[in-house]
Amino acid sequence: MTIYYLTCKDKAEARKIAKALLNDKLIACCRMTNVESMYWWDEAINQDEEVLLMMESVPGKFEDIEKVIADNHSYEQFVLTEVKVRRTSKGVLEWLHRTIR
Repeated sequence: MTIYYLTCKDKAEARKIAKALLNDKLIACCRMTNVESMYWWDEAINQDEEVLLMMESVPGKFEDIEKVIADNHSYEQFVLTEVKVRRTSKGVLEWLHRTIR
């Protein structure tokens, strides 16, 4: 199991990206939550309200997921992060492999 993290400018963009990834069966689930982000950009510290996507998938989908995001994301440089999960609840891996292409 792999979790992909991505921040988006707002709920509408987050939903658009999540639906595209779900429709392409690249992810099995997406959770969204509002976050406050602080980061360096253009030689200054920025602070923004964003929406964080936490997407459940399987290993080996990073490039396909990244392509869909690139086609739908508004940021000049979005941050997509892949985290490999060491353990999960019984049955989750079977569900993921049934769901994802």
